[in-house]
Amino acid sequence: MKILVRNGRVIDPARNFDEICDVALAAGRVIGVGTVPEGFSANRVIDARGCIVAPGLVDLAARLREPGHEHEGMLESEMAAAVAGGVTSLVCPPDTDPVLDEPGLVDMLKFRAEKLHQARVFPLGALTRGLAGEVLTEMAELTESGCVGFSQAEVPLQNTQVLQRAMQYASTYGYTVWLRPHDHYLGQGVAASGPLATRLGLSGIPVVAETIALHTIFELMRMTGARVHLCRISSARGVELVRQARQEGLKLTCDVSINSLHLTDVDIGYFDSRMRLAPPLRQQRDRDALREALADGTIDALVSDHTPVDEDAKTLPFAEAEAGATGLELLLGLALKWGQEDGIGLPRALGVLTSEPARVLGASLGTLQASAGQLVDGGVADLCIFDLHAAWTVTPDALRSQGRHTPFAGHELPGQVRYTIVGGQVAFERK
Repeated sequence: MKILVRNGRVIDPARNFDEICDVALAAGRVIGVGTVPEGFSANRVIDARGCIVAPGLVDLAARLREPGHEHEGMLESEMAAAVAGGVTSLVCPPDTDPVLDEPGLVDMLKFRAEKLHQARVFPLGALTRGLAGEVLTEMAELTESGCVGFSQAEVPLQNTQVLQRAMQYASTYGYTVWLRPHDHYLGQGVAASGPLATRLGLSGIPVVAETIALHTIFELMRMTGARVHLCRISSARGVELVRQARQEGLKLTCDVSINSLHLTDVDIGYFDSRMRLAPPLRQQRDRDALREALADGTIDALVSDHTPVDEDAKTLPFAEAEAGATGLELLLGLALKWGQEDGIGLPRALGVLTSEPARVLGASLGTLQASAGQLVDGGVADLCIFDLHAAWTVTPDALRSQGRHTPFAGHELPGQVRYTIVGGQVAFERK
């Protein structure tokens, strides 16, 4: 398939490229940006006049709910949601049922995903068997099956000796450990500690649940030399510790959720279970610190934290509702909204969705997808074409995800995706 994308504003944050030009695609590769090869004859021409042509989005946190939670989401629905949101590559945590702790399970998931010919799926393998925090998984075998890192998902690893051994092993073989800083004993509440949680009578999760975990992780990084990706930082104090650790030179990257970037605990309102999220929504000072850190590069990437939840699990009293919200289709719009509100240039707003998360994955992407998150000659032909000025309203019933619950229902967002191209094939087209 040969595709010519014409007259669009091409933005590639990875190389500070921003020009109105054409992009030529053939055999799943980009073969010309700005200059179309002589004699190139396209099977299809896409007129991108008035639109932004960007690398396909890379989402570092998206639960697809298969296997084991098909009542909340299926590969078909969640992958359709991904490409409708311009996401061409996504990382899924290992907390499926059964847990992704054996190569056969990873192979099955990747095979099912590849058959759909939509977004690329990069699984995280379980750090410990069954996420039980006792016995390490066979990381080498899981890596051969396609895992890009190892994680405990939302299950804190209580035994620091096991975590130490995991980080030592990962450091030896160059693997990345993905951890959400969350102390098991302090983090058992349902809302962020503060005046609002007290007033509503909700059990609180203090900031120290995050910072104590961060201190532990950093000490073990110093000891083992491991490379760690921190998932969904949520507090101002956490940002400060991350900034210090990066200045120290620790091999560290981190991300933040679209929920924490835009919402605060006040949005819980009168026990709105759509705001039941993990990590919990914190105070405005935390949100402001997260936005600043994402802008200045202390935080590398913005993630959807896509976690589809079914009706029965969400329409419950706040403390009993399952944590999570759909986010794949909202990721681009919420990044653009952050950029507009904070005066962040469009290249940076797109960079935290493309080149930066691709850099976090780094060598884990493999040879074929090594150019993910950028538009370069010879690179993989993953593109997101969107109309920056086409505002749209988040309507849960119109979402393609099986999980329709989102804290942003009714919000107006900029940037409507027109086309998503994955591997040189049109995976989504807005009619």
